[in-house]
Amino acid sequence: MPEIKSTEHPATQRPWRVLAIMCIGFFMALLDGSIVNVAVPTLIHGMDASYDEVLWVIDGYLLLFSVLLIITGRLGDIFGYRRLYVIGVITFTIASALCGLAGSPPQLLGARLLQGLGGALLFPQVISSILTIFPPHLRGRAFGLFGAIVGLAPIVGPILGGFLLAHVSWRWIFFINVPIGIVTAVLALTLAPPMRSGRRHRLDLTGAALATTGLTGVVFGLIEGERYDWGTITGPISIISVIATGIVLLAVFVLRQHRRPDEPLMPPALFRARNFAVGNWVGFVFQLGMIGIMFVLVLYLQTACGYSALQTGLVVLPNAVLTAAGSMYAGRLSDRFGGRHVLLAGLTLLAVGLLVLVAMTGPTSSAWSLLPGLAIIGIAGGATFAPLQQATMDGVDPRLAGAASGVSSTTRQVGGVLGTAALGALLSARLSSTLRSEAEKQAGRLPGDLRARFIDHSTAAAHDYRPPAPPGGLDSATAALYERVTADTFATGFVDAMHTALMACAAALVTAALCCFLFSPRKKPTTTPVPQTRVGAAPRD
Repeated sequence: MPEIKSTEHPATQRPWRVLAIMCIGFFMALLDGSIVNVAVPTLIHGMDASYDEVLWVIDGYLLLFSVLLIITGRLGDIFGYRRLYVIGVITFTIASALCGLAGSPPQLLGARLLQGLGGALLFPQVISSILTIFPPHLRGRAFGLFGAIVGLAPIVGPILGGFLLAHVSWRWIFFINVPIGIVTAVLALTLAPPMRSGRRHRLDLTGAALATTGLTGVVFGLIEGERYDWGTITGPISIISVIATGIVLLAVFVLRQHRRPDEPLMPPALFRARNFAVGNWVGFVFQLGMIGIMFVLVLYLQTACGYSALQTGLVVLPNAVLTAAGSMYAGRLSDRFGGRHVLLAGLTLLAVGLLVLVAMTGPTSSAWSLLPGLAIIGIAGGATFAPLQQATMDGVDPRLAGAASGVSSTTRQVGGVLGTAALGALLSARLSSTLRSEAEKQAGRLPGDLRARFIDHSTAAAHDYRPPAPPGGLDSATAALYERVTADTFATGFVDAMHTALMACAAALVTAALCCFLFSPRKKPTTTPVPQTRVGAAPRD
């Protein structure tokens, strides 16, 4: 193999330009993970699709994206990070065009699965490229840009989606990716250098099959658990058995990796680096608590406060802007003081922001009451993404950059999926309890013959996350009264349940903050790049 560049002789003299190009595709993939959420009602009516079919359009993307990250990260080590990134962008772009042209729910689902494959191919290569083209003393700032996109894209997605739905059609939430993807692929091929690790690798096919199948079982079970009430899917197959089988396969995968000395898919050497092991645990717990914050707040704004999807996006937009700005600055602080200290402060502030939200929100609160808590969460969120990446990757052999990127991305993705499932179950259970209690208090405002039905309908609203509609046959005055009472009942019950969920998120973030003390102390910073094992770019990939 031709000589590989090192940190002293980087793969490119313009790493920021290369990172900017790679972040375009990264932003596009993250954006599409959230932009479709606001189009659910439109897709149901526009494609004559069932609710379950549209949910699979969303969940199918998440499932395929999550389970392939370990493999695609390792493929970057084998075939080159730029090559995998470009293939991912092209795949994602073609899939976006197919999504826009889809004429039926199965066609749309197939195209979305292809999108998930494209996103999984390009995502790990961004982190691997940062380790390859940036010297250690600049990686905090590079991960700051990475973190800014992580914070901004999920918020911009619903806003952009709402705008496109209002002014064009649902097909343009996919078509908009096509010109962006074409330009990004051309820029990457012409301006980004070929990048790969400094030795030849082989793909562990058996390990890949075990990891993919095991992760599919776990992630599928967590995503679909609530839909099947955590019970039977069909015949003897249940959600619990699917998750258990996935866990067993993952355990076999881990054991096999320890017994495979030559080319394991998940090299055990990664976890001998203390910071990588601790960082993955912190990242898992962080995602467990962080992923549910916006989920709960969006439900609160849309169901309890009556905001539209576009209005909801605009309310939380300042939070995303603060996250992006904070991430850029936190990257600089991480370069100067070390990632673990900034990360500890960020996680602690996140928990404080959640407590402020709990203290300032109520059944009749306006969006303004959210702003103090959202501002704290925005700034604190910016102080977590970049430091977490830097602290986790500190000490990782750059020859294993792809494997490290795939493992850390998968760990956080699974943490996020588990957090969403756990929070959804907690919120639903708590909402059933609070709605029944509140409905019993409010029932006296209604005529006697409606009270029992009102209590039952209000309790059942916990599964739909919206107030029940008035029963048929009521006169206009009684129907209007029924709507007011159900709206008041749902708002009060939901706020109580939301407070419980946010406190659970805060507890998870405090746990992640305490784990930051397990990171190794930072070595004394130097003013010049630290020489390291050769990595970088071969002239061809």
